[in-house]
Amino acid sequence: MKSEIIEYLNRYVETNAEEEEIFESSFNEVIIKKGQHIILPDFVAKYRSYVLKGAFRAYVLDKKGNEHTISFAIEDWWISDVNSYIYQQPATMFVAALENSIVLQLEYTKEQELKKSNHKFETFFRIIAERSAAFHQRRIISNLMFSAEERYDHFIEKYPAIVKRVPQYALASYLDMTTQFLSRIRKGKTHK
Repeated sequence: MKSEIIEYLNRYVETNAEEEEIFESSFNEVIIKKGQHIILPDFVAKYRSYVLKGAFRAYVLDKKGNEHTISFAIEDWWISDVNSYIYQQPATMFVAALENSIVLQLEYTKEQELKKSNHKFETFFRIIAERSAAFHQRRIISNLMFSAEERYDHFIEKYPAIVKRVPQYALASYLDMTTQFLSRIRKGKTHK
């Protein structure tokens, strides 16, 4: 049976057994405890992490100390401070485990070696970068065009597994609303 990361790879590029072995051996499996940070501001994000088990939240703090959730990741998703990782400069985000988790971490230089060694790997990383950029564009447009309630409805329709696993304050922050407002929206939904 193929590992999760190889199944993920093969969704986007077709590989042979040797390529799969090279790709898989580039990752390190790491156990992360609930509440543990894998990225902190001012430190360079040396890894991108593929989630095998668990849930994560990437967030920033504003000047007043308010948290703003940038992204979530659960099984079969990637997480990092992408800007820090890509440019190998100090991170601006926190990335913390919301549950006890297991990730496959890919170190920046290993990724560069993979891309240089085989065009299939370069194609794979380009595809996931494109998908990520498209996702973030949709999120920005959603925040600009839709009401808070519409954003919530869309999120629970598209990502029901995340809604059940993340704290309400983190979801509210992601959807750009207060926890109290999210609570009112949820109460309104249960009374309909």
